[in-house]
Amino acid sequence: MGKLSVKLGRQGEERAVRFLQQLGYQILQRNFRGGGGELDIVCRKDGIIYFVEVKYRGEDAWFSPVEAVTAGKRRRLYQAAQAWLYQKLGREAACSFLLLAMNANGRIELIEDYLRW
Repeated sequence: MGKLSVKLGRQGEERAVRFLQQLGYQILQRNFRGGGGELDIVCRKDGIIYFVEVKYRGEDAWFSPVEAVTAGKRRRLYQAAQAWLYQKLGREAACSFLLLAMNANGRIELIEDYLRW
C-alpha cells in the first residue's frame, strides 16, 4: 500500500471510530492482528462484541466497498475474530460483524450483521 492509501485508511478509521462512538459503541481495540488476519475496530454495545471492517472507496472506484470484502477476506476476518476472543476474553462471546462503507462524499453506511457468526 502506498503512503497515500495508508493515510486515507487511517483517516477513514478515525471517522469510523467517531461515527461508532456517536452511535453508542465503546471502542475496545483498533488494528488487532492475529489468527492470520486483521480487525480494523473491535467495539461493544449492549453486551455484544462487534468486529468492524472499514472500507473506503473513492469516486473513481470500480466496485463498491461492500464488494471489496472477498471470500478470502471474510475467512481472515473470522480467524482474527476468533483469535481476539480467545486472547482478550479467553472464551467465546455474543458477537457480530459490522461493515462500515465510506465514500469520497463523506457518506457512511453501517451494515449490521455483515458476516454471520
